[in-house]
Amino acid sequence: MTGRPPYPPFDEDTAKQKVQAAEDAWNTRDPERVSLAYTEDSVWRNRDRFVTGRAAIVEFLTQKWERELDYALRKELWSYTGNRIAVRFQYECHDQDGQWYRSYGNELWEFSDEGLMRRREASINDLKITEADRRIFGPRPAEEHGVLFPIQ
Repeated sequence: MTGRPPYPPFDEDTAKQKVQAAEDAWNTRDPERVSLAYTEDSVWRNRDRFVTGRAAIVEFLTQKWERELDYALRKELWSYTGNRIAVRFQYECHDQDGQWYRSYGNELWEFSDEGLMRRREASINDLKITEADRRIFGPRPAEEHGVLFPIQ
């Protein structure tokens, strides 16, 4: 089968693999690379924005990472069943003025049989933090894969 393993239906191990792969990809801040995990006609709701298709995903992520500087993300599996995964996440970044933020969110994912995400819905809240309050510094080291990240 072509696509992006692991494939649904997911079990706990394959759902965790999918979540870690998404975290790793997003931490590259490479919109083209990230977009390859989605179907050509993938549909997103991200906060108050609606995005459809890989080209629009690339455009969205390019703009996102132009605003959200030094972006670093942690994702955790919340739940899974069949071809769906629910994720909670936190990321930190700063704007061009140097204001740091920690963003908390939840995502609902639905996958095609080929293991590509065809639907993503994200609800996200932002919290202003100081640089001294930061807890996320770049991609997660391999030895921390699967380790729960504290909520505060």
